[in-house]
Amino acid sequence: MRGGYSGFSGARHTTSSSSSSSNGRGYNGNPCLTMHQPWASLLVHGIKRVEGRSWPSPITGRLWIHAASKVPDPDTIKAMEDFYREIYAVDGITEITFPDHYPVSRLLGCVQVVGCLRSQELVCWEDVPESVRLEALTDFCWLCENPQKLVVPFEMRGYQGVYNLERRIYDGAVRGLTPVQGPLPVKFPLPDPRDHFSLKPGSLTFDASQTAVQKSASVTAATAGARAAATQFSKKDGNTATSSGNRADSSSGNGNLPSIVQGSPAYLQNQKHPSIFRSDADYSKNPNAEPRRSPRQEYGASNRVSIFFFFFPHTLSFLGRM
Repeated sequence: MRGGYSGFSGARHTTSSSSSSSNGRGYNGNPCLTMHQPWASLLVHGIKRVEGRSWPSPITGRLWIHAASKVPDPDTIKAMEDFYREIYAVDGITEITFPDHYPVSRLLGCVQVVGCLRSQELVCWEDVPESVRLEALTDFCWLCENPQKLVVPFEMRGYQGVYNLERRIYDGAVRGLTPVQGPLPVKFPLPDPRDHFSLKPGSLTFDASQTAVQKSASVTAATAGARAAATQFSKKDGNTATSSGNRADSSSGNGNLPSIVQGSPAYLQNQKHPSIFRSDADYSKNPNAEPRRSPRQEYGASNRVSIFFFFFPHTLSFLGRM
């Protein structure tokens, strides 16, 4: 494939407040993704350019990034910073400015999702830097460009999966964005420059035996450390995997969730937040509505007792004879 990671100048990069779904249909939404730290800040600071998941990206365009509530431990931060030092060194980058701190429960900024590939495709894609190819650690790789961070991160609650950012939060956040220059910014070339949605799983042809990245011992060790740092989330809460195996949110589902691109009814029905993918008529009329309470919350223990005796009144008389 011809092209270059720094030479593509297509018109797909926009600053529009809305994004498009993966099938090319637009929607008036502001999609947001909750991620654990330090992965969230590394993405918004342009150090991390690939967000990995076990499911394909459901959107193309601006994606807001929110940091989950779990405070990262120093060992996790060190493992991920070491990983990025090693993979950037492959491209000759030795000076990386990491975030001074990793805030939690905050809206941090946004990136542009320009496409999604399978890890097997990205790791063999010769038109992007080797450090980007070394980020291909999960099934699906969301390709991110144009990071922007908030000067003052907004405190807010996160939700499962990709959800719609509340309008009041968006109105305040969009005014506080500032561009970020990462250590090695990348522009991912589109297979078809006329089609903004052409960079998708199966869109690249490659020979895995000839183009796979050769890893040094230090890169291999750093990759293992990054994977180990991420395992803590899979063991504790079984949430959706990110590019280093990171789990997205304390409320996320497990890493084997079916793709929301395929419209899995079970996944869509389990959304507990104002998801941009819900077809709920009431939500469509009022996208800023608070998330519904689940049946478990609606009907607590006291309600369940009342319902039991309503349907089984003979139980009372039986208990009275005991």
